[in-house]
Amino acid sequence: MSQSVSVLFLLAIPIACISWTVTHEEVFKEIRDFCIKNSHQQKTLAARKFFYLFTCEYCFSHYITILMLIITHYTLVFDGWRGYLISGFSLVWIANIYMSLFRLLRLDIKEEDLNTKQKEQKQKDLP
Repeated sequence: MSQSVSVLFLLAIPIACISWTVTHEEVFKEIRDFCIKNSHQQKTLAARKFFYLFTCEYCFSHYITILMLIITHYTLVFDGWRGYLISGFSLVWIANIYMSLFRLLRLDIKEEDLNTKQKEQKQKDLP
């Protein structure tokens, strides 16, 4: 059981990484902007929701988790479909905790950078 829990926390790392990168980082900005536009402008509900999936890290993490479960065959607590179900929701939950912590860390770093730039500017403004 302890090995299964360790694997849970390890598998959630790439899920969080992929989900965050696709939904937030600059490398996918053009694709994300296209998806955002289409999630608002498509005529059918299904099309709007399809494009929205690529803009929300929480939603996208479910699909990355499904892919990860297919690749790894990881189950938690039970064998079979019940183990996949429990491990899937557990992985999504842990991955989203990782992404929330990463978001907080980035906010702290941005705030620190802003404070440093303001201090530098004040020093330049002094005679």
